[in-house]
Amino acid sequence: MKKINDGIYYVGVDDVKIDLFEGNLPVPNGVSYNSYVIKDDKCAVMDSVDAAFGEEWLKEVERALQGAEPDYLVVLHMEPDHSANIYNFAQKYPNSLIVGNNKTFVMLQEYFGTDFADRRVVVKDGEKLNLGKHELTFIFAPMVHWPEVMTAYESYTRAYFSADAFGKFGALSKGGEWDDEARRYYFAIVGKYGVQVQALLKKVSAYEIAAIYPLHGPVLENNLGHFLNLYSLWSEYKPETDGVFVAYSSVYGHTALAVEKFVGMLKEKGVNAEACDVIRTDRTQCIAKAFKYSKIVFATTTYNGGIFPSMREFIESLVERNFRNRKIGLIENGSWAPFAAKAITSMLENCKDLTFATTTVKIRSALNAQSSEELKCLATEMSE
Repeated sequence: MKKINDGIYYVGVDDVKIDLFEGNLPVPNGVSYNSYVIKDDKCAVMDSVDAAFGEEWLKEVERALQGAEPDYLVVLHMEPDHSANIYNFAQKYPNSLIVGNNKTFVMLQEYFGTDFADRRVVVKDGEKLNLGKHELTFIFAPMVHWPEVMTAYESYTRAYFSADAFGKFGALSKGGEWDDEARRYYFAIVGKYGVQVQALLKKVSAYEIAAIYPLHGPVLENNLGHFLNLYSLWSEYKPETDGVFVAYSSVYGHTALAVEKFVGMLKEKGVNAEACDVIRTDRTQCIAKAFKYSKIVFATTTYNGGIFPSMREFIESLVERNFRNRKIGLIENGSWAPFAAKAITSMLENCKDLTFATTTVKIRSALNAQSSEELKCLATEMSE
């Protein structure tokens, strides 16, 4: 328990043992499940935590309340890493009311077999909940990234409870800078819903915000313009950095060698460039880098008349997240029938605002004089 603002306490927990977030995404530095208590004439608890931390969380809530009884449990998001202890809370504090929207209570019925009909407070978009000095205004955020999600602006401290928006991977006890893990979190989880994030940012722009309280990651209090600007870029699918990201897969090392030489050529031209092996690198890292840079080169082998599986899955992940607004370069390797470039182009055909380099590097087994010259031409195009 930690006091973080006038009448507001942090009662979240760190999960440093988790290996996969949502059973799918590697989190080597763990993750935090954030919850907050607002103490005023009436007391509100903002969200719960993952099932594994119910007892710890309830003790933190009790410490923050210091003998007071909570009047409300506000449920901003029903994903189980935030909602799993709602029933336990309701049992411990039988006089408290549960605050949510219509979709919240449908999900409560599905998860717990009850929608708390005798103690629920159903709110609408823009509706307020007065606690005394502190007053919450609910700002609905459907599909950021679940349909029931809502956020809340607290007018007294100018705090914005942002649900999963502005979250990041990493337990709070592990520290670490924000941008990289927030970018990875955003594109892994929220990236498909850029239009919905833009709609939320437009609504939130009407409020004067002094601090952002997300459900994962640190409270954001300084340089808020930086975080808001990144969220705007990410949700509009605009590049964050001018440079070239090279995503590659290589079976016997020949494509990897070509990529190494290509990145060297780019750097000699003063281009900001980096490469990732999509076979051996966590895919969420590769996805985040693809959205970070203004240009991307796909380098891969032909496999079964198509694309090497790891590259195919990587590109599918980009397409699923509305990949757009980039310049694309292609390096294909095929010993007797190079088809990878054609297959990649086909996979990206429905992505918006992509520009393809005129040079496609065609490697037959290993680099030779012709394909080396094509590498130079592609490096020149991608450096323009």
